[in-house]
Amino acid sequence: MKRIIPIAFLLLAGTALTAQAPPSSPAASHSYSTELGFSYDIPSDWKVTGTQADSLQAKQQAAENASSEEAKKGMACAQIGLTAHHGASVIVDVALPFDCFGRQMSDEDMHGFGEVASQGVKQSFDIGEPTYATYSLGTHNLWIERVAGALKGQPGSPFTIEVTCAVLKRAAVCWIAMAEDGAALKTFEHAEVTLDGEAPVALVPATAFDKKPL
Repeated sequence: MKRIIPIAFLLLAGTALTAQAPPSSPAASHSYSTELGFSYDIPSDWKVTGTQADSLQAKQQAAENASSEEAKKGMACAQIGLTAHHGASVIVDVALPFDCFGRQMSDEDMHGFGEVASQGVKQSFDIGEPTYATYSLGTHNLWIERVAGALKGQPGSPFTIEVTCAVLKRAAVCWIAMAEDGAALKTFEHAEVTLDGEAPVALVPATAFDKKPL
């Protein structure tokens, strides 16, 4: 059961990351908040392009790769929140509400994340050897993965793919970046988040990779 959740997240997120960005003007606000207990801010020069129709399409595409009924249920419950583009770089968050999924998660569920986290990304990317770690933001423990990769069939277009996930009171959430350069990765990591009403803090601190997962 524990391994279904990250697979569902990342199959869905991988689909969202590689979706064609529609033409758009910069959104009036780049602050995304949800009743699930988190908010996330990015700079105004990023374009927010995700729509509910895009989310439904990503779910349909990702569900085709689901290997079990539990994974399909995770897909159906998952919510794509903010999706933002800057050049070829993409940032997206995916949340799994517990009331929809049918069970509460805890930090213990995060132990399986590292082993399977790259499986969804591999649907769209050729990746190298990932690095995993855990870190804390306030009272929350987060799991993080970083890996170099390239879109399948496009080896000349390298990216850094970074995924960080947390278990909140009402949902589990993963933030995913496909960064074409250091500036985009820095934007992802330095973006302010609030988790369950705690004080805003940078999503990924400089010490995030100091502690390896158990």
